[in-house]
Amino acid sequence: MISKIKNTATAFVILGLLSILLLSGCGILGSNSTGGVSSTSGGFDNEIRNPEAPQPSQTGGDTSGSEPAIVPIVDVPEVLIPTAPGDAVEENGSAVVDFSNKQDGYIMAKYLDATDMKVKILITVPDGVQYQYTLRPNRDFEVFPLSGGDGIYEIGVFKQVEGTRYSMVLSTTIDVTLVDEFAPFLRPNQFVDFNKDSNAVRKAAELVTGATRLMDKVAAIYSFVINNIVYDVELAETVQTDYIPEIDLVLASGKGICFDYAALMAAMLRSQGIPTKLVIGYTGDVYHAWISVYSEEEGWLDDVIFFDGHEWRLVDPTFAAGGSSAAVAQYIGDGTNYVVRFLH
Repeated sequence: MISKIKNTATAFVILGLLSILLLSGCGILGSNSTGGVSSTSGGFDNEIRNPEAPQPSQTGGDTSGSEPAIVPIVDVPEVLIPTAPGDAVEENGSAVVDFSNKQDGYIMAKYLDATDMKVKILITVPDGVQYQYTLRPNRDFEVFPLSGGDGIYEIGVFKQVEGTRYSMVLSTTIDVTLVDEFAPFLRPNQFVDFNKDSNAVRKAAELVTGATRLMDKVAAIYSFVINNIVYDVELAETVQTDYIPEIDLVLASGKGICFDYAALMAAMLRSQGIPTKLVIGYTGDVYHAWISVYSEEEGWLDDVIFFDGHEWRLVDPTFAAGGSSAAVAQYIGDGTNYVVRFLH
């Protein structure tokens, strides 16, 4: 079912408000003198400043007298790759939205015109929550999740006019019935971008070798991320509102912000067929990103994932990488400090 988003003036206002929201960013969350967690305002995101955080594994250095490194043989799984076959599209001379595979929990879109202005894609999910993404010109199709479940989605492409003012380029409405509730959380998308050749996918396969239980796989990937990725304070202080994680770059550099931690772990888990939500919302009054995984025994582990040696708590790899176990457990508590805004 196709129709047009009718109120362009409203769209102008929405984009402006969402830009302000993103500008508010994350605060600085780290261990304070009392062992709790403190926060101040900052960019998205700026929450860990812990010089004692584990340092990333390094390659190279002094290798005199050492044997050549042996690259382990791992079974890299097939991954679900989105496609844009053109069977169901809305397009004009400036943009195209392909929703041929909407039942699998995603659409694909690209902007056709060359421009130095920003281009946004706005997706309103069935419960009315509006998701805003940057649609980067001069690229192939990008993937955007339909993470609001079954129902009617409104999709609009907007081009920047000036500042936070945008004009509508294209719009459509689609009726979505997912093949299953996990479909949007098993595939790559713009924020959780990976394929079979991604180094992150290979690393995940290496880490879970021999593991059979889901939580053993989660634990192996979680432990790797929190012990090998350090918080990038410089990036946190300069990051722009349209920042998009690059999974393999984060893995190679061994550093990132909360968005990067969550995106990397989500990509690694999804590549192993584990449904994983990249969650964006608030920890207290701080804008933040974390993940949620699905277990057949427990369902969605929304209030679980930090492992303190005895039990799993909310999966927040950024906190676990930068704070003591006691401080993280105290802050996470029963999950009430976390408020979900968006699922990707």
